[in-house]
Amino acid sequence: MFFSVLAGGLVLGCTYGMLSLGYALIYQASGYMNFTQSELLMFGAFLGLTFVETMGMPFIAALILAMMIMFLIGWMMERFIIRFLVNKKAKNILVVLATIALQIIVQNAATLIWDTQPHYFPPIIKNTTPVNFFGASVSRDSLLAIAVAFAAMAALHLFLNKTKFGTSMRAAAQSKPAASCMGINVNRTIGVTYGIAAALACLGGILVAPTLTVSTSLGLQLGPKSFAGAVIGGYGNIYGAIVGALLIGVMETFVAAYVSSTFKDFIVYGVMIAVMIIKPSGIFNAKVYDV
Repeated sequence: MFFSVLAGGLVLGCTYGMLSLGYALIYQASGYMNFTQSELLMFGAFLGLTFVETMGMPFIAALILAMMIMFLIGWMMERFIIRFLVNKKAKNILVVLATIALQIIVQNAATLIWDTQPHYFPPIIKNTTPVNFFGASVSRDSLLAIAVAFAAMAALHLFLNKTKFGTSMRAAAQSKPAASCMGINVNRTIGVTYGIAAALACLGGILVAPTLTVSTSLGLQLGPKSFAGAVIGGYGNIYGAIVGALLIGVMETFVAAYVSSTFKDFIVYGVMIAVMIIKPSGIFNAKVYDV
């Protein structure tokens, strides 16, 4: 049972991680919290489901197309709404409120397109025979989700540290005025960051879709705990976001399995509040902005 619970916790943690990474990337790049992330995960999962079930596309093609569309949506959100408010010198809290409004708009758009009923995502791997892992049965889709999520995190690390554009993103996150003086287009890097965050959310949504039903409440179900993971790890620190999200996922499943599902939310958010009180910058020290 232990390894089955651990695998479930890692799948959940990896899903939280895709969202937490988006929260951290955007906060690091712009200094703003973006609460639309969770609904972008839900919308991306619905897109993937539509491409696979309705249009009959292969899973890989559906995943890539959905991520491309979500990248574009994320970029457009920043380009036409967030940047407009920033250029108008709007207070930080107004920008955050705009992301909450966008969150509601995305959820309502999904309701209009797909309704509020739960939808079942077909298994990614057709062979549904579980894999025997240290005496525990783990679904192949769960193992695939864990592998793809860690591969995506590794790819993001390489992108940020080994590519010219990734270096520009990190430079802009450190100091926008200095990055501008070096000839870096800061606005473009922030826009791309929003796009990457949306694509990661989409990836997380599609990977977890075969395990959970896809519904308009999926974002609400996963978003708050992803945010908690980002806070615990160090809001604005991408590596902290990954660690925090994995901790939340594993903690939640073990509490539900060995204590009671009644207490899982109590313990998760209790840990988050404790970290905020004891170490506001998180496990991995992160820059703290005033909002």
